[in-house]
Amino acid sequence: MAYTLTVTNCPDPALATTNLLYVAPGDPTAALPFLQLGDFVYSVSTDERIAPGAIGMNTYHRQNLMVSTGDKIAALQFLPPSSNFDIALLNADISFVTARALPEPIELNAQELSSHLQARFAGQVLTAGQQVPFEYVGKKYVLRVNSIIVADPALEQLDVHCGLLTPDSAYVFEAKRGGGLKIVGQRSVAAPQLFKHKEFNFEKLGIGGLDDQFEQIFRRAFASRVFPPSVVERLGIRHVRGVLLYGPPGTGKTLIARQIGKMLNGKEPKIVNGPEVLNKYVGASEENIRNLFADAESDYKRMGEESDLHVIIFDEIDAICKSRGSVKDGSGVHDTIVNQLLTKIDGVDALNNILLIGMTNRKDMLDEALLRPGRLEVQVEIGLPDERGRVQILQIHTSKMAANSFLDADVDLGELAARTKNFSGAEIEGLVKSATSFALNRQVDVSDLSKPIDAEAIKVSMVDFAAALQEVKPAFGAVIESLESYRLQGMIDYGPRYQHLLSSCRTLVQQVQSSENTPLVTCLLEGPGGTGKTALAATLAIESGFPFVKIVSAESMVGYSEQSKSSQIAKVFDDAYKSPLSVIVLDDIERLLEYVAIGPRFSNAVLQTLLVLLKKQPPAGRKLFVVGTSSLGLVMQDMELAAAFNVALHVPRLTQPEQRSVLQQLGAFAGPDLDIAVAELPDLEVPIKRLLLLLDLARQGQAEDERATSLARWSQVLRDLAVT
Repeated sequence: MAYTLTVTNCPDPALATTNLLYVAPGDPTAALPFLQLGDFVYSVSTDERIAPGAIGMNTYHRQNLMVSTGDKIAALQFLPPSSNFDIALLNADISFVTARALPEPIELNAQELSSHLQARFAGQVLTAGQQVPFEYVGKKYVLRVNSIIVADPALEQLDVHCGLLTPDSAYVFEAKRGGGLKIVGQRSVAAPQLFKHKEFNFEKLGIGGLDDQFEQIFRRAFASRVFPPSVVERLGIRHVRGVLLYGPPGTGKTLIARQIGKMLNGKEPKIVNGPEVLNKYVGASEENIRNLFADAESDYKRMGEESDLHVIIFDEIDAICKSRGSVKDGSGVHDTIVNQLLTKIDGVDALNNILLIGMTNRKDMLDEALLRPGRLEVQVEIGLPDERGRVQILQIHTSKMAANSFLDADVDLGELAARTKNFSGAEIEGLVKSATSFALNRQVDVSDLSKPIDAEAIKVSMVDFAAALQEVKPAFGAVIESLESYRLQGMIDYGPRYQHLLSSCRTLVQQVQSSENTPLVTCLLEGPGGTGKTALAATLAIESGFPFVKIVSAESMVGYSEQSKSSQIAKVFDDAYKSPLSVIVLDDIERLLEYVAIGPRFSNAVLQTLLVLLKKQPPAGRKLFVVGTSSLGLVMQDMELAAAFNVALHVPRLTQPEQRSVLQQLGAFAGPDLDIAVAELPDLEVPIKRLLLLLDLARQGQAEDERATSLARWSQVLRDLAVT
C-alpha cells in the first residue's frame, strides 16, 4: 500500500542522530517497521509531536530524498526479501558534520567505531548512497554508505543495493584526505582490499567476450576473500586455492591470468612457464616448486589470515603436471614434481593465502589428483567467443583506429562478427592486423619506396576486412575450400529420387539445428561407388552454414598407424564439441578402416573408435551432425557400424531416364542424338561419376564454342573403354 505523507522536521534535535523516521502514533504507517521512500529504506518510530499524516525527517533524510519541509512524499511498506538480507560487509566514508581545519587529524579506532555503530543502528536497513548522521565521543559525524555486501554464497551478485545491519556486520571505513580524520586499526575489522578498483571495465582491460568466464572466476575464487576472516569463519568455508583455465589456443587464457594479476593489490603475481620449472639436477625441479611458495609461507607464519594474497600463475601447466606414470623417462621427475605441487596446494601444512592459476590447452593430460576439490577445483573453459563477444573483441582492436579516424565509416563490426564464426580472440586480432596491412599497402609505392607517404589518407575499409577474411582462417572453422573440391561439377538434379534423398538429408540437418532433444544426429550414405555420396555429404555440410565443418578422409591419414589414426579422428570430434553447431564428414569409411575383402582384414582400433564416437553425446549446449559415406553397405552391417548411425540412406546408380535427364541438363547432345547416346550405354544403371567421366572424355578435342557432343566421338569412347 502507498501512503502520501507531508514532510516535516525531526521532532527533537536529539532524535536527529537516530536515523529513524517519525510518524504520529495513530497513523497507519506507525505499525510498519520499515518504509521505502524513493530508493531508500528507513526504520519507523512514533512521536506524539508529529501531526497526523506527517513524517518527521532530519536534514540528511531530506537531502537523500531531495525534498523540503511541507512537500508531499509517497511512502511504501518495505518487506525484506526471503533470502539472506543481512549485511556482511559495509563500506562507508566517515566525515565531520561540519568541515573543520585541525592541526592534527583525529584518530578513530575502526574496531571501537564499529561497536558503537552496531549498538546504535543494528536492525535498521541501510542503502547504498545513504547519509547517516551520528554522535560519537562528543562529536557529530556523517557516515555515507558506499557499498553493501551480503553473506549469501547462493547469490551470484553479492554487491547489493540495501541490506539489514546486524550486530555481526563488519565495516570498512574510509576517511577523505584532508578531512581531519584518520582511521586506525582497520585490518582487524575487515578483509584487506583485494582489488585496486571498485569496478572493472573489461574492454578497457583489453578483455572481450569473456564476461561470463570472468564473473565465474571472481565468484568462485575471489568473492570469499572480499569478506572479513570472521565472516568466512562463520560461513564455515575455505578459500579456493586453485583455478584451471583450459580451452583451445588463442582464446584468452593467458590474457585473463595477466589481467587478474594487474587488478590485484599487494604482492606481484609470480608468472611461471611450466617448462622453466624443470631442471637437469636431481631434486632441483622440486626445489623450484618449493621456492615459488616460500614467500607465501613466510607471510602466513608472520601474519596468519591477515597475510596478503600470493598469486602464482602457471602457463602451460600440462608440461609439468602430466598424469603420474605416463612419462617413461626413467627418472620419475615428473611424478615427484606433481607430488610436490599437490602437497604445497593442499598438503598437511597447506596455506590459506595462495591462489594458483593454471592454464593449459590439454586438460586431459593433467593428473586427476590435481583437479579434485581443494586443489585446482575451479575449472573454467575459455572457449571460442560467441557473436556478442566477437563484437567486443573487434571493438577493442579497432578502438584506436576509430579514435584516430583511420577506420572507414563503412566498417560494420556487427557484420564482421557474424562472418567470423569460430574465430578465437587471437585470430580476430590477426584479422584486424591483416586488414590493416591491406590498407597500409595501398599507400606504399613499391617501385619508389622513397616516395612520401600520406598518413592521413590511411583508411581501413570493409574491403580490407573482406580481403583479410580470405587470408586469415580459423583453426576450428569450416573447410569450405576442401569441401568444394568434392563437387567440382556441382550437384545435378536427376529426378524424384535425387530430390527425395536431398530432402531427407536436409531434414536431418534442420533437426540438429532446431531440436533440443537430438543434439547428435548421424547419417550413413551408402551405395555403389561413384554415385556421388561424397558430393552429397559435402553439399549438406556447406549448406548447413554450421561454424565448424571438418572432413575425415583416408587420404589425409596415409601412413598413419592405427593408434595415430584413432587419435586424429578423436581430435576432430573433440574440436567439434567446442563449437555450438558442427558437421563432421566421415568419407569412404571402409578406407578409414583399411578394409580389404581378401582375409578379410580391417583396423579394429579405428572401428572401435568410430563406434564409440558415433554414439557419444556432445556436451550440453553443443550440437553435432555426422554424415558418413561408404560403398560397402553390407560390410558396414557386418561390422555393426551401420547400426551405429541413426539413419542409413541409399544413394543409387542412375536409371536410363535419369541418365537422359543429366545429359540433357548438361546440353551434351542435340535433338534425337540424346536418346541414341543413352541407348548406347550397355548398362541400364550407371553411377553418375562414370557418366560424367564418359561425357568429359567424349568432349576432348572439341571446340570451346561447340556445346553439343559428337555422337560418333561418344560411341568411340564407349567402345574404347568397353563399358560393361
